[in-house]
Amino acid sequence: MILEGVVTTENQDETINVSPMGPHLDGDGAEIQRFTLRPYQTSRTYQNLKRLGAGVLHVTDDVLLLARSAVNLLDAPPETIEEDGVRGRRLADCCRWYAFEVSELDDSQERTTISCAVYKTGRVRDFYGFNRAKHAVLEAAILATRVNFLAADEILGQFEHLKVIVEKTAGVQETEAFKLLDEYVRENCT
Repeated sequence: MILEGVVTTENQDETINVSPMGPHLDGDGAEIQRFTLRPYQTSRTYQNLKRLGAGVLHVTDDVLLLARSAVNLLDAPPETIEEDGVRGRRLADCCRWYAFEVSELDDSQERTTISCAVYKTGRVRDFYGFNRAKHAVLEAAILATRVNFLAADEILGQFEHLKVIVEKTAGVQETEAFKLLDEYVRENCT
């Protein structure tokens, strides 16, 4: 099973890298103890995990954060908190977090396979949930990260379909997130 979330890692300059990622969970996901990440070797997440061997996975319903981080348009880094015994920082506003260490890293392919073991977890607040618009923004964010891999007409066609869902069911956050992604895709799908 793949769980869409946000991974934070520490950059060399000690700033925080925020990246949406969909880890493959070991087991049914009821209790997350191990998971696998598959970042590209060009990503900061890969570079940071290879260098430090630790990060924090977050479950969040903040689709604006997911959208902004997917296309590297964070105005400012989100607020983070240091937790005792955690290598790295966790997001202040998330639902759950999972501090992890890299147990195995195979970078023999373009997409690295990184096996992770959770060593500390926490719960911040209830998961609000995803309405149809939040799901559409999540799908749009994934498409936006693929502008260099997929055909422009395929991405733009899917965006038109997702736009209808957002227009019918979105709140303020989802509307802003989708608009940001739509503008990004239209600028980069040429």
